[in-house]
Amino acid sequence: MVIAQVAICLIKSEKNGKTRLMKKLYIIVRKDLTTSQMAVQAGHTVAQYLLHSHFSRWQNETLIYLGVKNLNQLEKLKCKLDIEDINYIEFREPDLNNEVTAIASDITCKHFKRLNLL
Repeated sequence: MVIAQVAICLIKSEKNGKTRLMKKLYIIVRKDLTTSQMAVQAGHTVAQYLLHSHFSRWQNETLIYLGVKNLNQLEKLKCKLDIEDINYIEFREPDLNNEVTAIASDITCKHFKRLNLL
């Protein structure tokens, strides 16, 4: 799945009151992994996103790390994103039987608002 658009929101600067565009990349990680595994899987997912998102305008701006309870919840989230045609990149960990451990998307959607920050 190739991500062809980027989440953009307007942010007003407190210094000069001007509005600028801020690009976000959402990383959704399974929370049934250890803390160090979550960090590593999130890093792999960002790398996967950068390798496969040739049209991204994210430019290393804002990273938002969110969590889901387990693989089942991550699979349900992926299904919702597929139904709504929201693009994402997934990372599968070879050492965990190629299970999906995290996904990345640069498209803001209502499903992400329901998730907790890591």
